[in-house]
Amino acid sequence: MQAAAELFAECGVNGTSVEQIVERAGYTRGAFYGNFDGKQQLVLALLEQRTERELAEVQALSTNAGSFEETIEHLRNWHRERDKNFASWLALRTELWLYGMRDPAVMSLLADRERRSREAMAQALTQGFAARSVTPPAPVELLALIVHALDDGLSIQRMLSAGESPAGDVMDVVDLLMRSWTALARTDATEPDEPTAPPAPESGTTP
Repeated sequence: MQAAAELFAECGVNGTSVEQIVERAGYTRGAFYGNFDGKQQLVLALLEQRTERELAEVQALSTNAGSFEETIEHLRNWHRERDKNFASWLALRTELWLYGMRDPAVMSLLADRERRSREAMAQALTQGFAARSVTPPAPVELLALIVHALDDGLSIQRMLSAGESPAGDVMDVVDLLMRSWTALARTDATEPDEPTAPPAPESGTTP
């Protein structure tokens, strides 16, 4: 599976053959087909493995943190560690997306992966708002989607800018958004209700 991940990032899923995978891994075609029906099953297994590992790592960081700010710092360090292989990570992720667009089974697993990632982010944001004793200014699922989409967009922009964007910048954005959303929530909570207009005078009376 490690050999497949490397080759998918280098050559694309469709550009990688079973023969290339087993050659790099040091196994035979018989060993490959003793574990997988074909390349599609390997792609599905690779996606599941990566999803479970990343979610377990992120959830462990949140569990071991004493505050939302500490969670942000743990996640920043996690991103920096991942960034050591950022180019190959993004290439593999992009290749799996392209492959999934042509294969409903893979797309279903990709969609589940994204949903679980958003749920993990929503949980972290909920904890952050609770620690600040504020109600989120919008459904927390929407806020998690915003963060998730920004992470994707910033990853692409970082690749296009040839590393000009610093590692961990997405967590700086999360921190900025959280402070902005918290301020908005407090403003909404303290704004007085709009004054009620006085009743219209009855017909025939002088105001």
